Amino acid sequence: MITLGNRKSGWKVSKDRADLSREMKEPRRITITARPQQLTLDLNRTAIIVVDMQNDFCSKGGWVDYIGGDYAVLQTPVNPLNKLLPVLRGAEVPVVWLNWGNRTDRLNLSPSVLHVYNGDGTGRGIGDPLPVNESRVLEKGSWGAAIIDGLNVHPEDIQVDKYRMSGFWDTPLDSILRNLGITTVLFAGVNLDQCVMATLQDAVNCGYDSILLEDCCATNSPDYCVQAALYNIKQCYGFTAHSGSILEVIG
Repeated sequence: MITLGNRKSGWKVSKDRADLSREMKEPRRITITARPQQLTLDLNRTAIIVVDMQNDFCSKGGWVDYIGGDYAVLQTPVNPLNKLLPVLRGAEVPVVWLNWGNRTDRLNLSPSVLHVYNGDGTGRGIGDPLPVNESRVLEKGSWGAAIIDGLNVHPEDIQVDKYRMSGFWDTPLDSILRNLGITTVLFAGVNLDQCVMATLQDAVNCGYDSILLEDCCATNSPDYCVQAALYNIKQCYGFTAHSGSILEVIG
């Protein structure tokens, strides 16, 4: 018999039989320090989503740099992620890179989305070439949409393009997580109070348990935006923790 689908949720089939039963693994529970409560989670049903660690946001010469934003602070998750991700991969926790990667024709983007990146219509927004390197802002296949140098990306990691602040709109992210049997999602990346927060909110709305890893996130927004996001996550959506609490258990 051969397996259709991934090894976590696939069927086994042959010419005369289909085995629809799934192999149910015993939970691999770990307990970590978190807020507002200590957490126990099952590594067999956990994934990490790393949001928007791409050149247009985090690198010199990218879109944020072009508009005069602080891109350097958005690189602060790099070291924590490079310590955490190999350990998670070793524990067979899927790593999902979720980045803007827009269509060249932008036909799926409404004016309200485009306006965020070109507020008065005179600047360089989504799909427009940057003057320094001609990279088209957040466009799939461009330098600006690529994951930044220095991050530990593995060939077996999962990469998903997104087209909104939230990675669940118009994307296969939900289907991928469900086919992997994921119920708990760790969140990392930038900007904490924008795309990370929007994706986390929609994850909870879709039924996933969500944990924000504070030291693996960053934003160049004012600090009160960070505090509001952390407050709302703990109050309304899920939990916050630090990568060290995971490394202490499985590192």
